Amino acid sequence: MSDSSPLPPVRLHPEAELARAALSTPLLSRAARLARWAGPGTRVDAGGVLVEEQLPAAVELLGLTGDDAAAYAAEAWRVAVDAGLVEIVDEEAGTVRAGEELKLLTGGSPRDVLTVWLAALEAVVADAAVPDLDDLVDALDEGGEVDFSSLDWDPQAEAEFLDGVLGNLYLLTVSEDGPGDGTVPLPALAASMIVPDGMGEPTNDVLEQVSDAMMRLDDQFRVLEPVGLVDYRPVDEALMADTDEEPAATVDDTDVARYGMVRLTPLGVYGLRARLLEAGFEAPAVGDLSGKGADALLDGTARFGQSAARAETEQWLARREPLAAARELLAAARGADAGAPLRRLRCQQALSLVGAEAEPALREVLDDPELGGLARVWLSERGAAGVPAPSEDMVFWLTVDTLAAQLAAEGNSEELQALVEGLAAQHSGFFAAAWRVEHPATAEVLDAMGRLHPDKKVAKQARKAAFKARSQQGG
Repeated sequence: MSDSSPLPPVRLHPEAELARAALSTPLLSRAARLARWAGPGTRVDAGGVLVEEQLPAAVELLGLTGDDAAAYAAEAWRVAVDAGLVEIVDEEAGTVRAGEELKLLTGGSPRDVLTVWLAALEAVVADAAVPDLDDLVDALDEGGEVDFSSLDWDPQAEAEFLDGVLGNLYLLTVSEDGPGDGTVPLPALAASMIVPDGMGEPTNDVLEQVSDAMMRLDDQFRVLEPVGLVDYRPVDEALMADTDEEPAATVDDTDVARYGMVRLTPLGVYGLRARLLEAGFEAPAVGDLSGKGADALLDGTARFGQSAARAETEQWLARREPLAAARELLAAARGADAGAPLRRLRCQQALSLVGAEAEPALREVLDDPELGGLARVWLSERGAAGVPAPSEDMVFWLTVDTLAAQLAAEGNSEELQALVEGLAAQHSGFFAAAWRVEHPATAEVLDAMGRLHPDKKVAKQARKAAFKARSQQGG
C-alpha cells in the first residue's frame, strides 16, 4: 500500500460512541481496574512489569480464571503502564501510582478517552509483532540478550508485515467495492501480502508462504481482538491438528470461515486511520470537508466513490442555506483546467440534492458557456417554466464535458463504453461536429471514444476526429 495517493474516505462513528466502545474493551477495562488498584504496596521490576508475587492478586481482582489468567493480567498491567494509566514513582524501589491518564477515562472528553485507547492500541500492536514468549526465553543467551538469529525473526520486518496487513485490512474495509459486511477471510488477507500482483495460479512455494502467514496472523489477531481492534473468528484448530490424529468431527474443507475471518470494528477503523495518518498517509474521513469551501468539496470528492461523495456532500449542504450553497457550488465549478469537468459533474450531483430554493442560482448562469447546460438540465428535471432550449454548440460542449468527467472519474469503464456506443448510435454525424467543440478535453474524449467503441469503423471515425481536434487546437 503506497502512501503517495489518498485512501478511500471512511465513515467514522461518533466519538462519544467510539469512546464508550473503547472503555468497554476487555483489555483497556482491565488495565484501568489495575491502575485504580495500584498503590504504595504495589511493586514492579526494573522494566515496569508487575512482580510475580503480585500476579495472583491482580488475577483475582480481574476475576480471571484458567491457565492463561496470569498472562492476561500481566498483559493488562503492561498496557496500563504503556498507556500512562500507571506511573513509575521510583525505579529502584519499584513503586508505582495511578497515572494522570487514568483521570481522562472518567473525567475526560470522548477524544481524551480515545487518545488513551490509541496508546493502548500501540502497545498491543507492538506485542502482537513479537513471537511467543516461550520462544524468546529459549533464545536468551548467557548474557540475557535475545539471539534473534536463532528465532529466525526480524523484529523490524515483522512489525512492517503486521502494519502492512492492517493497512490492507483497512483498505478492504473502507473501499466501496470491498466486502459488504466488512469481514475478510484470513487466507485473502495473507495472500494480499504474499502473492505478487499479476500472478495467475500461485506456485506451491507461494501457497506455503500464504499458509505460514495465516498461522502468524491467527496468533496476532487473537492478541489484537481484546483491545477492540477487530472481531475475529480464529482458524479452526482441526486444521492445525496432527494429521495422524482422528478429527473430532467431519468438517467441510470448502467452508472458508474455518480458515479464519476478521473484521475491523468501528473502533478499529478509527484506530487504524489514526495510525495511518501518523505514518503520513492521506486517509480522509467523510465530514472532513463540511466546514470548507465549495472548491475544496468539489476537488476533494473528485477522488471519492459515489456513495462517499454523496455522504460528504450531504454533510456540506446541511451547514448551508440552499440558495447560497448553490451559488457557491456553481462558482467553484467553473474552469478550463484538467479537473474542471469532474468538478462540474460533482457540482451537478450536489445540486441534485438541493431543493427548489436554489432555482434563482441556476437561472443566473443560463447564459454561462460552462454552466448553462447543467443549469438547463437541473431546471428541466424540476419542471421549471421558461427554460430556454440549449443551442447545438451548448449541447455538444456539455456532451464532451460529461464524457471528460466520466473518463476522469471511472477511466475506461463499462458504463463509459455504453455511453459512447449510445452517443454514436443516436447521432450519425456526431464525430463530424464533435471535433469542432471548443473544449480543452475534446481531443482526449474523442481518443477515448476511439478506444472504447467496439465497431472498428466507428472507432476509426473517432480517432480521425481526435486528430482534427488537435490540429484545430494547435496540438
